[in-house]
Amino acid sequence: MRKVLNWNNMKKIYKKLLISAGIIAVFILIVLSPFHGWARGHVNYITATEDHPLNCFSCHLYNQKTGFIPKLINADYYSPYNLAISGKGDELYIVAEESGELLVADTRKGKVTRKIKVGDKPHSVTCDKNGDFAFVSNQWSDFVSVIDLEKYSVVREIKTGNGPAGLALSPDEKYLYVVNSYSNDVSLINLENGKEWKRFSAGNNPSGIGMNPAKTSLFVTSRRALLAPYGDPVECELTEIEEAGKRIAGRMDIKSVYMLENIEFTPAGDLALIPMIRPKNLIPSIQVEGGFIMTNGITIIEQKENGRTIQLLLDEPNSYYADPFDIAITPDGKRAFVSHAGVDQISAIDLDSLRSFINSHTTEELEYYSNHLGTSCHFVIRRIPTGANPKGMAVSPDGSKLYVAEHLEDRIGVINTGSLETEGSIDLGGPRRITVARKGRRLLNNSKGTFQNQYTCFTCHPEGHEDGLVYNMASKDMGRNLANTQSLRDISETAPYKWNGKNHTIYKQDGLRFSTVLTRNEPFSYEELDALVAYIVTGIPYPPNLVYNRTGELNAMQLRGKALYERTIDKMGNEIPEKQRCITCHPPPYFTNRKFEDVGSLIASDDSMLFDTPHLNNIYASPPYLHHGLALSLEEIWTVYAHKDTHGRVNDLTKIELNELMEYLKSLGDPEFYRDEEKILRAKANPR
Repeated sequence: MRKVLNWNNMKKIYKKLLISAGIIAVFILIVLSPFHGWARGHVNYITATEDHPLNCFSCHLYNQKTGFIPKLINADYYSPYNLAISGKGDELYIVAEESGELLVADTRKGKVTRKIKVGDKPHSVTCDKNGDFAFVSNQWSDFVSVIDLEKYSVVREIKTGNGPAGLALSPDEKYLYVVNSYSNDVSLINLENGKEWKRFSAGNNPSGIGMNPAKTSLFVTSRRALLAPYGDPVECELTEIEEAGKRIAGRMDIKSVYMLENIEFTPAGDLALIPMIRPKNLIPSIQVEGGFIMTNGITIIEQKENGRTIQLLLDEPNSYYADPFDIAITPDGKRAFVSHAGVDQISAIDLDSLRSFINSHTTEELEYYSNHLGTSCHFVIRRIPTGANPKGMAVSPDGSKLYVAEHLEDRIGVINTGSLETEGSIDLGGPRRITVARKGRRLLNNSKGTFQNQYTCFTCHPEGHEDGLVYNMASKDMGRNLANTQSLRDISETAPYKWNGKNHTIYKQDGLRFSTVLTRNEPFSYEELDALVAYIVTGIPYPPNLVYNRTGELNAMQLRGKALYERTIDKMGNEIPEKQRCITCHPPPYFTNRKFEDVGSLIASDDSMLFDTPHLNNIYASPPYLHHGLALSLEEIWTVYAHKDTHGRVNDLTKIELNELMEYLKSLGDPEFYRDEEKILRAKANPR
């Protein structure tokens, strides 16, 4: 105990010394000439403005990723993500995404009583009927933790597919369905022996799963849209699994939507409800002022023969409810609740009013209402404010309380489902202090900076990645210069930004340019911008490449692909020009040389320009490809859009060799795996 106290005291002393040294350094740089002029010019360059405060801490303290400083200034949060509740309603099981734990809370006492360590980045939790076991999916670990709820300990780890997310037990509880978000499939686990028995293919980046009340079918939702050429309507797959035969019963392509996170059925079994986003990525982004970029609502699927698929918005004409995530329904089937992670609100829906509305309109009329911002007044009865970034929800067995995982508040909100008022909360015991990076994460996940709250940064960059859509980022010319969304993962070392590389820092990318082109609103304040940049720089790591290269060691096929990637001589014995070598423009560890190139990918709607070389880490997870997103696979980059060797020398390769090259590209993961290779390349380029 004394050692812990001494260490805490030492940390406080070191922190004071560090702050004092920083203040002295700032004083020297800012107050004393000639350093003031240099500091002003330096900050002007970084921020692309002339009046950003001279605050050295913004970059030189809060943007540090490794070492002693980040340990001092940052904090370890729980970040509750999804919930389950015991059959008696006395215990709440909380998935703590950041700490890698399952928290057990006593709902009567309103406090956490147990903390059980599970895997990396846990996603979902479900329990058996008797309350004997809980099952937790660990998205970055590829296994499900089985927890004995009497002993409150992990008793088994079950291997799954890649990126396990949503969970559902079979009616007899002999099998566990596990949605694998990275490998796009569903594992069926035999719980008697703890082994995978069968695997079903699912949609693109599936996440949620729900079983109908009749226990005959399960539906699997998908976050990313199916790959299609730009100009085709966005479609997202809903996969149906027949429970009795344990086989795929059907696939439904739901048009004009994506980010289908979760699904819930009414107790009567007449409706399935799915929170959804309707992106208008085919419309120039300037139309955000007309409400034409993102709308948010629910997809309703009638559970009857020839049942309709209906989409209704939860937005209002002057107020949008961004990033709908989860849906929960009371046991009496009277009310449904949708969490809007982007606006810190819960929409309460009267289900009888919803049924009345859809039953009184024809299919054609409902198609019209799918884009009507005034529709929600017919069935939304209350908007309930929550803490930061509400995600998963659970209703108590008696239907009286709704528990909400306030993801970036480290708290569980407790809402009375009768009065529709918040009546309390369960504090998870996380840090009281809100760090600069945490504030930045809240900003990235909140829509208050966009016109009428239409969307958040997260909307196009879910989990800090990208949404797989191509947008018309119109500025001066409508319909020109399409832009494939790029990932935000670990981008601090990959400047410049945008496909045309016009933004030399993240400050410029997310500052005035962001508000002018995208949000059509007031730009972030300088304090907010500092926080947002701090989070983007330090808080969005790459997930492990679980699908193609878990350990960083290459298999035989990938090694052959690596040799092709690094080759300098073609198969005819000719030296490959330096600009036509893959590794010239894409060297490790980020696989970009941060320079501008012409790879022959310009199309008729593009202005004549060079493109910033993109980084390739985890590229397997980022289709479609190229700046315009027209290459739906890695193969199409060369076979369709660069068949004249304008994007590297590949035309001498056989089909098998091209496949080997692509397998190597798919293996690329965390930049830390490639630091040594970077050093070797630098040594070769600069021999003593």
